[in-house]
Amino acid sequence: MSSSPQTRLSPPPGGGYFARVDVAALAAELRAGRVSPRDLVETALSEATRRQPALNAFVTLDQTGAPAAADQAARELAAGVDRGPLHGVPVAIKDMIDVRGLPTTAGSRHFAGHIARQDAECVRRLREAGAIVIGKTTTHEFANGPTGDRAATGPTHNPYAPGHMAGGSSSGSAAAVAAGIVPLALGTDTGGSVRIPAACCGVVGLRPTHGAVTTEGVVPLAPSLDTVGPLARTAADCRLLWTAMAPGPRPPSAPPRIGWLPPDSLHPTAPAIARAARDLAGGLVTGNVFAPELKELRAAYRAIQGSEAYALHAERLATAPELYGEEVRERLRAGGEVPGREYARALEIRDRARERVTGLLHHHDVLALPTIPLAPPALDSRADQIGGEPVDVHAALLALTSPWSVLGLPAVSVPAGLVDGLPAGLQLIGPPGSEHHLLTVAERLQNTNP
Repeated sequence: MSSSPQTRLSPPPGGGYFARVDVAALAAELRAGRVSPRDLVETALSEATRRQPALNAFVTLDQTGAPAAADQAARELAAGVDRGPLHGVPVAIKDMIDVRGLPTTAGSRHFAGHIARQDAECVRRLREAGAIVIGKTTTHEFANGPTGDRAATGPTHNPYAPGHMAGGSSSGSAAAVAAGIVPLALGTDTGGSVRIPAACCGVVGLRPTHGAVTTEGVVPLAPSLDTVGPLARTAADCRLLWTAMAPGPRPPSAPPRIGWLPPDSLHPTAPAIARAARDLAGGLVTGNVFAPELKELRAAYRAIQGSEAYALHAERLATAPELYGEEVRERLRAGGEVPGREYARALEIRDRARERVTGLLHHHDVLALPTIPLAPPALDSRADQIGGEPVDVHAALLALTSPWSVLGLPAVSVPAGLVDGLPAGLQLIGPPGSEHHLLTVAERLQNTNP
């Protein structure tokens, strides 16, 4: 792996219109009459169709409803009804989240033909803000995998290198934003399913505090861990999407004190990946921090997620196991073998680690480490190497994100440049309710390291 990461993250080859323009600029163009909502929606639909053979980012495009919604947005703006910066802006929604009148398949043959009767609450809020849904994006089957290459409709390809993973499970949403098909997308995050693909595809992805946004209308994976989160090209755009989902006052943000958590204390990490993330954090790092309890949280995550996912799928596993992909089916069955005492112990580990991390966050506003410990692996690979040592791809991808999921903390992945032509990510973690502060720090880092 290269010892000299690129600090500038250019759009991937063939990147579309939205890879080079931010939402604030789109909003200004719309209000100046230089573009219309229909222009933006038709551009997004055209880009989605053009890139689909190479990326497989979408499972459904709303070729009729999205242009109609664009025309309605144009009429509202002309009449002086302005819903805010997202009014007339196209967005994409992960296929775990209900969009009225469109299929919700969760990437599985089990849900083939299922049409959502109403919007998920998070989608309803985006529509209230004037955003226009152009379609549903590919997800790892039932969101149960960090690789993004196991779905009934096939794998999502990385926009920077189509032979590599886009990350999972919100693979299509991250790829669609990175490729400039849409400026904004929604994903879900249980153990890292927004942050991992954000890192793999070179975009910003936010996992909010658990419970900060309702998951009503979202196909569950593990309810005590599930969240809905935004993906965007920049932290500023991510904030606009987050604000539409969870409106509220933006608290003042003082200069951050970042505690660097050496990633090797959690999982072996490629030196170039660690260096790219550490370099992005730069002079805001006030010192290294250590929390041995975090390593235990990786095992706690497997017990909690496995048990809860199995409970949700037990009946389907018993009656129609053949409709699952083999890998997800076996992972679900393994979750059914987790003893009750192991689940209880996982909760004890969580509580003990939470106390330790709370202490760290009294001394540092933000904790930081890479989002994933290796470059996006090749599609379908399940074994890789870090420093010449073999690692399990599934475990490695989740190693640096899942501990924060167990603790229910907000975390954001920020692009940290390219290493050998593939994106790397920096992960920032804060206390509950600190989403705006994390995005402020992320925006500062992006503006300081363009």
